[in-house]
Amino acid sequence: MTKLLTIGALGVALAVSGCSKDPGKREAGSWKTEVKVEKFEVEGLPPELKAAMDQRMQQAQTFEECLTEEQAAKEDIAGELSKNSGTGQCDWTKKDISGGKIDIAGTCAGPTGEKQELAMVGTVGPKKTDIRVTLKGPSPMGGGKMEAVMHAVGTHTGACKS
Repeated sequence: MTKLLTIGALGVALAVSGCSKDPGKREAGSWKTEVKVEKFEVEGLPPELKAAMDQRMQQAQTFEECLTEEQAAKEDIAGELSKNSGTGQCDWTKKDISGGKIDIAGTCAGPTGEKQELAMVGTVGPKKTDIRVTLKGPSPMGGGKMEAVMHAVGTHTGACKS
């Protein structure tokens, strides 16, 4: 279960990682991103784990990062997703990252080789990002399916602090 959340969270983190001051790309500087799990369904999940996930979904997680000019210049969202999918094997059926919008979909091999569908839809701007990540695949509990939906909203908060 942790691996699935990690892959989804990685998708969110990579989706909101920044670029230069070009339209549709994040500006270098300090960013605060709030991530909320909106849906987490796993067939075969024991009741105590389901209750823990329901509790966790009630609270958003907040991440802060300093995006340097150098990091911003090297950003490649789809390439990073492919490298960090667990195996580096993703087949993208849709990869539209332009005009401030992001619409990516494909199938990636998970950490143990299982196929997982990954989709990201949203907007990326110099001062704000708003992205929803959907991850579908086989249940880590075996014999069933799982689906997770995470929503990330990032805000540029100024210059990086030393």
